[in-house]
Order: sequence, then C-alpha cells, then structure tokens
Amino acid sequence: MHIGQLAERTALSLRTIRHYDSVGLLHPSARTEGGFRVYSEEDYERLLLIRQARSLGFGLDEIAEMLDVLTSRGSRSPQAARDELESMLREATARREALASDLGRADQFIAVISDRMAG
Repeated sequence: MHIGQLAERTALSLRTIRHYDSVGLLHPSARTEGGFRVYSEEDYERLLLIRQARSLGFGLDEIAEMLDVLTSRGSRSPQAARDELESMLREATARREALASDLGRADQFIAVISDRMAG
C-alpha cells in the first residue's frame, strides 16, 4: 500500500509517517520505480505498535528499543528479552493507570459542569 493508504488506515498524517521513517522507526518495504513508498501489512502492524506506544506517552527512543525487543531483532538472550518485555509491560501498565486516573478526573469535571447547567 502507498503512504496515503497507510495514513488513512492508521489515522496518522503523512508527515508523521515520514518522520517515523526519517528517525528509523518505520521504513517502507519497497519503493516504486517512481520513488513512492510502498508499505506491507507488517509495516502497518509496526506502525500500529508505534501509535499505541505514543498514546501511552513513550518517546521515540523508547519506542525504538521496544520495537527491537518486540520484533526480536536485538542480540539479546531469550531471558534478557523476556526481562525487557516484563519491564515494558510494567511501564505500559503504570502509564495506562495514570491515564485512567486522568480520565476519571475529567469525568468528574464534566459532571460538575453538567450539574451546574442543569441546576
């Protein structure tokens, strides 16, 4: 698929996808004779992982390390990879809990406003 199709499927901008390419997080699987980027389903899945990690507030360097572990491209032993995955899981879980707490506070604020409007 071309970059426009990938952007549409992931709800990310062309600029964001190109940026991820420039920083080494996502490279197109191929290029057409005209130089257009071509992405595979595997690239699409990788981009979804990047988007999910970004939604938890992970930085691009952290995401690069995560992708290395998740795609088994590193030179880690199986135990080292498992340890890193467990660490990533703990951190992702903690970040999700913080987001859930923020959402709860937002819900409370919305309720206050709704009550004032109704009263």
